[in-house]
Amino acid sequence: MNLTKNHRCVWATNNELMQKYHDEEWGRPQHDPRMLWEMLMLEGFQAGLSWITVLRKREAFRKAFADFNPVAVASFNEDDIKRLMDDAGIIRARAKIEATIAGAKIYCEMIKQGESFSDFCWSFTNGKVIVGDGSNMPAMTPLSEIISKELKRRGFKFVGPTIVYAWMQAVGIVNDHSADCFCRQ
Repeated sequence: MNLTKNHRCVWATNNELMQKYHDEEWGRPQHDPRMLWEMLMLEGFQAGLSWITVLRKREAFRKAFADFNPVAVASFNEDDIKRLMDDAGIIRARAKIEATIAGAKIYCEMIKQGESFSDFCWSFTNGKVIVGDGSNMPAMTPLSEIISKELKRRGFKFVGPTIVYAWMQAVGIVNDHSADCFCRQ
């Protein structure tokens, strides 16, 4: 099969921003701990919305959340929450903003305890990418339920099994590109 950019996952065919995200980022194994955390937080902001909404606001999110620097975000206070709630460039959901700040604190505590966020994320698959069958893309899996429970146990919010599975796909822990997609390989 000759796979070209004409053969993408169907969800990425009708929008240039989604195509770029698909072609350059989605499903590619990500090991940078800060980027893994950023994507987990953005997936939490997506809850109840479409991913294109988050993508369109991604640069505003980065600006608002100090380029998702966990140390900086962990120091955010009530004044920062007010600033963020007034920022029309992002999704202004107080619970999600507070969850991001709390998530930064958890991330920093993990580092303080000598635990790499990247190693933690990849530990559930022994560092290996799970390859989907290329035709069936579930909303969640038993593994996303396990990871969700562990994230919740640590205090993360907006990390239900569906959000976690979408995150696993986004950061390449799972390769769910369709069988005829040029990115599958």
